[in-house]
Amino acid sequence: MSRYLIRRLLITIPSLLGISVALFTILALAPGDPFGELATNPAIPPEVQAALRAKFGLDDPIPIRYLHWLVAMLHGDWGFSFVSRVNVDTLILQRLPTTIAVIGAAQVLALLVALPVGVLAAVRPYSAFDQVVSTFALMGFSLPTFFTGIILILVFSIQLDWLPFVFRADLPGSGLHWWWAEFKQSIMPIVVLGLFLGAAMMRFVRSAVLDVIRLEYVTTARSKGLPERAVILKHIVRNALIPVVTLVALQMPAVFGGAIVTEQIFRVPGIGSLLISAIQSNDTPVIMGVTFVFSCLVILCNLMADLLYGWLDPRITYR
Repeated sequence: MSRYLIRRLLITIPSLLGISVALFTILALAPGDPFGELATNPAIPPEVQAALRAKFGLDDPIPIRYLHWLVAMLHGDWGFSFVSRVNVDTLILQRLPTTIAVIGAAQVLALLVALPVGVLAAVRPYSAFDQVVSTFALMGFSLPTFFTGIILILVFSIQLDWLPFVFRADLPGSGLHWWWAEFKQSIMPIVVLGLFLGAAMMRFVRSAVLDVIRLEYVTTARSKGLPERAVILKHIVRNALIPVVTLVALQMPAVFGGAIVTEQIFRVPGIGSLLISAIQSNDTPVIMGVTFVFSCLVILCNLMADLLYGWLDPRITYR
């Protein structure tokens, strides 16, 4: 397994290089200039403008600029934000824990909802329970996160006044009071994203369990007199989880996309909202850094999914 892990990590190097080349080229060819406001600002002399452009290499050819960026990245220098006047890595590290916490909690919620509900719906196909949960799953998957987020804000924040609809990074207090306030303001972002993911996942779990439950080894296990609970948990669910793991890994780009929208709705100070503000202000180094971090997280999640295959199915070997 260690050889397989090393080989996969080595494969990610050209993948990340290709992603970085594509991202850097697209951003370099995009309209707009990070220092465009300097040209219209009479308080900044032309020689200062030229010196700043030369310092950041904005007038160099794209391949030269990419090589400078790559060498700086390898040395731990992610660039400088033209708007915030802060290093890009500092901005990302300030917001990344919030995004990971929201996405991680949403994924846990999605799994806690999708796995038991999907398995029960497949064990009792076409029953009233199956039809009800399938209908709700279709509704949850069809409704975008910005719509469900607004509905939750209208109900739980404006009408009932139970939950805050603006996520604050500077909550006052400490101890239990602080944790309770942090939990309350995290409920709606996590629920919106988690139920959206769980709806699609539940339908996939149901389909995967229905495919496995008809196989011959399941019939053999039942004929041996094994309890139905053991047959479902050990022989059906474990094998049905293999395509589900694939779905979770492939869903990660959509998860991060949904997190960007959710962070905008609830003003969550994550890297998704940082990316939106950087795009609006044409802050190219921040856009490049955030999208590159998203790409690394997606590749890491796919690697973790590949490693889980061997635990779920002992027949799978790592070579």
